[in-house]
Amino acid sequence: MMFKLSNATRTAVSALALSFAASAMPVVAQAQEAAAAPSEAKWFKTCAKQEESDVCVVQNQLVAANGQLITAVGLITVEGKVNRKLLQVTVPSARLIPPGVLMQIDGAKGTKLDYAVCLPDRCTAEIPLTDAIIDSLKKGGEVVFTSINFRRAPNPIKIPLSGFTGAFDGEAMSQSQAEERQRLLQEAMQKKQEERNKAITDAQNAAKQGN
Repeated sequence: MMFKLSNATRTAVSALALSFAASAMPVVAQAQEAAAAPSEAKWFKTCAKQEESDVCVVQNQLVAANGQLITAVGLITVEGKVNRKLLQVTVPSARLIPPGVLMQIDGAKGTKLDYAVCLPDRCTAEIPLTDAIIDSLKKGGEVVFTSINFRRAPNPIKIPLSGFTGAFDGEAMSQSQAEERQRLLQEAMQKKQEERNKAITDAQNAAKQGN
């Protein structure tokens, strides 16, 4: 690659891209196949100082109602001692590595993102972030990220691009705003999961009474 990050900076960049998606959210290998309605995905931007560089991430996470990660995407801009732009996409683990993640905007020709790292709970793919990619995302209606799971089945995940331009060109969230957003998201997901659990329990009780 044209640019190189120190290991510490690379770790910080990767961690920042996933900081809100991964915080307090259990992730499993088959999250994309989980039979749970996904939460509404929204674009937002955060900025922070990492070592001697300023790091801003425009990100979006799609999670299931039970809190499982489906897909997280982060457009990362690093400026300062290190200057670099990356597009990172994180999917559950148990993926086939060679296919990578295919990105398609409004059904156009796909762009392949190669996996950079796979951890026990997730795999992250990345490519350099170019002005052409940013322009396509700003003009697009939706972006689809497709990974291939261990069963060799494609898992296409659609993320609306409404709100992307505003997040990318607008002001970053403060740390307190980001924390409040995360708290509200977790509360909403917990409520949905409790409703699902109650519905299952009620159905089981009804079945027992029917017998």
